[in-house]
Amino acid sequence: MAAANVDHPASWRFCVAPMMDWTDRHCRYFHRRLSKHARLYTEMITAPALEHGDVPRHLDFDPEEAPVALQLGGSDPAGLAHAARLGERWGYDEVNLNCGCPSERVQTGSFGACLMADPVLVADCVKAMRDAVSVPVTVKHRIGLDANDEYGFVRDFVGTVRDAGCGTFIVHARNAVLKGLSPKENREVPPLRYEVVHRLKRDFPETTIVLNGGLADWRTIESELSVVDGVMLGRTAYHDPYFLAHADARLFGDEAPPRSRAEVLAAMVPYAAAQLARGTPLRSIVRHMLGLYHGCSGGRRYRQVLSNAARLKGAGPELLREALAEVEPALA
Repeated sequence: MAAANVDHPASWRFCVAPMMDWTDRHCRYFHRRLSKHARLYTEMITAPALEHGDVPRHLDFDPEEAPVALQLGGSDPAGLAHAARLGERWGYDEVNLNCGCPSERVQTGSFGACLMADPVLVADCVKAMRDAVSVPVTVKHRIGLDANDEYGFVRDFVGTVRDAGCGTFIVHARNAVLKGLSPKENREVPPLRYEVVHRLKRDFPETTIVLNGGLADWRTIESELSVVDGVMLGRTAYHDPYFLAHADARLFGDEAPPRSRAEVLAAMVPYAAAQLARGTPLRSIVRHMLGLYHGCSGGRRYRQVLSNAARLKGAGPELLREALAEVEPALA
């Protein structure tokens, strides 16, 4: 079917990054208790996993997580088109192609950041997905590979993929070093160069350009949003999740007061109960919530309650109430 997707820049104004082993369905449900408007992303799911694996296990999510995007890994246009169709059928609002992950394990599968060296192949993948689905197809990528700091490299990559119909690019403002650095080091060692992302927005004004990398305070975020269309937060959103609670008012004009930390915690109790009834271990849910009281008095005790393996074993949702009882008196 012909793609009819139209990218609206406001949809990407504030996003939470796809993060392996972190942004699973339980994490996203928790983050949605904090912000109504943030755009959430799955962990990267490979196209072969959706072709040969347990599709519901990979794709099921709670409708309350929306808007939520499916991030795919792969380099075969037909396989990615199949995966994109499944994502649209499951109800995802966007399909995102990972061209930014630098891990050697991902490179072995011929996807991730190494794909930036073959923009024509990426364009073929994007076109195949756009022809298969009506939701937006986007690309997340870096600004360069290894020691190549030339702006022309990323400019030509974006131009080629844009011509295949991609209207939104999420740009991690660091190079990807494909050999010699771990994924963690690749998030810290290559220098941030926001000016490259700014230049992309000037050169491709009709595209939606989202800045990713190192964003950790509202002053910087609001300043960058005067230049680019959107921002994407990763580690800040995960380790200090209550940061998200301020996004709706600051960036979307939402006049409703944000939920308090205690209200967020209370809102997770019925979700935890429902998931436990399905056989989900409580640890799988609460591990994403450990940073809720980041920087608060009593926060350490709160984390201890929810990370105690002995207490988690066999515990029910009442453990969340116990954690709340530990931290709220300290705050008061």
